Amino acid sequence: MKITIYNAHPYDKLYFDRFNRQFGHELQYIDTHLDETTLPLCNPTPVICIFVNDPVQKPLLKQMRAQGIKMIALRSAGFNHVDIRAANELDILVANVPGYSPYAVAEHAVGMILCLIRRLLRAHARVREGNFSLDGLMGFDLHGKTVGIVGTGKIGEAFANIMQGFGCRLLGLDPVENPRCSKLGLLYVSLETLCRQSDIISLHCPLLPETQYLIDDAAIAEMRDGICLINTSRGAVIDTAAAIRALKSGKIGYLGLDVYEEEEDLFFEDRSETVLDDDIFARLLTFNNVLITGHQGYFTREAITNIAKTTLENVTEFEEKGRCGNQLIAPG
Repeated sequence: MKITIYNAHPYDKLYFDRFNRQFGHELQYIDTHLDETTLPLCNPTPVICIFVNDPVQKPLLKQMRAQGIKMIALRSAGFNHVDIRAANELDILVANVPGYSPYAVAEHAVGMILCLIRRLLRAHARVREGNFSLDGLMGFDLHGKTVGIVGTGKIGEAFANIMQGFGCRLLGLDPVENPRCSKLGLLYVSLETLCRQSDIISLHCPLLPETQYLIDDAAIAEMRDGICLINTSRGAVIDTAAAIRALKSGKIGYLGLDVYEEEEDLFFEDRSETVLDDDIFARLLTFNNVLITGHQGYFTREAITNIAKTTLENVTEFEEKGRCGNQLIAPG
């Protein structure tokens, strides 16, 4: 079956070509993003494959339907960038890659915490300049600290295991309690309690209507002064403007972001020769207690391997059965 892969980077081509040897699909790579103007580039193809920074809403889905596209294969677990309900109505199957590597994202979140609270980036820069002074580099122990985990699915569980190993007290927020997290000693509490009692808060929840701007001015006001806040989930879980206000006041002492609410026009491309026109993002870069990575948390060999293999398996299952075990159905 022909698969057109949009927004394809060299690493996508490498891993998809490698694992497609056992599936035998016809792969077409398009380097640009998917939108109404670039969709005709793939014609004809029954399957398109996209990543998280290619939004697909109803008008584009209607255009796909008219063009004969039958399946959207996501190279991600998250699917908030696709109108699943409209896709279902138009009989376009959408399948994702659940659980490609929860350890990748969880470990990235821990790495961000350690870089921030031990001021490793600033220390490294000093040493390169021949400055070995420790002034301004004092951190704090993780052992004995309270860590709030928002979202205790596979990634949140992996993160909880790591932080439990550091000797941290664990608090959790999730409408569905994970018994494996409870066995680690994690206590499920309200958002208010989690904010009030945590020294570190790490976000691992999907972006849903009820989680958009979950961390806003009100939630931040409940947090301890100097809180360490980490987001490796979806950018819009945090109200970025509220976070900037809290950084200016000192309420947020450390902020680690691997995601950003306007990232689709920013991340995954080399923009070193251009002027950033996003004033909010530019403001974030002025703080020396903010660490930003460009949606890198998932980016390990193991994760990319699983993404390529599962995506190809999803298409094969659709080709053979007309359905897929990883297909997404809108609730209700």
